[in-house]
Amino acid sequence: MDHCGAYRRSAAGSVQSLASEKPFGMTIFASHGLLCVAGLACCVAMAMPQVHIVAYCSDLGFGAARGAEMLSLMLACGIVSRLISGAICDRIGGLRTLVLGSVLQGLALLMFLPFDGMVSLYVISAMFGLFQGGIVPSYAIIVREYFPAQRAGVLVGAVIMATMIGMALGGWMSGKVFDLTESYHAAFVNGVLWNALNLSIVLFLLWRVKKLARTEAAN
Repeated sequence: MDHCGAYRRSAAGSVQSLASEKPFGMTIFASHGLLCVAGLACCVAMAMPQVHIVAYCSDLGFGAARGAEMLSLMLACGIVSRLISGAICDRIGGLRTLVLGSVLQGLALLMFLPFDGMVSLYVISAMFGLFQGGIVPSYAIIVREYFPAQRAGVLVGAVIMATMIGMALGGWMSGKVFDLTESYHAAFVNGVLWNALNLSIVLFLLWRVKKLARTEAAN
């Protein structure tokens, strides 16, 4: 296999790369490093509503019980999302599924900014759960698709560890932003910015895949 990798058309028509010693046309270290940063960034953003929705509802005067209901709804929808994302991933691949999840999660985070009514928060919490549930599993699929199989164990473990660090960091960081600004609005903006970092990385990787596919087709 050459360094650009081999490509094939799936039954659904998407282009997927076979595992390569140079995933995305870069070294394994560089490609995996970008995935780890992407995993950390998406989970910093993801942690904001999951960790702080109860406190946010209390801050708005709705009470902790309403926030707990929204959190339960968010997590329940996350279960559904993981199942749906698996079916999507079978058709378009892990990288495109991650792009889709990152875009939708960013949109849900943005919706927390202008809407703070009780009904709106229930709806947005459900949407956020549906949008974010399939993001983390996508990283394992990406490693399977683009990296050598003999390295999959350590690579998947490191990426998932980065996502867990992101969840812990995101929960703390959002609270710190609130302490400094006395505003959950600023904390949500912080989450949006971290989500933008994640999206920029995965779009760059998708661009690399398309560029390599065009190069392979030209040869």
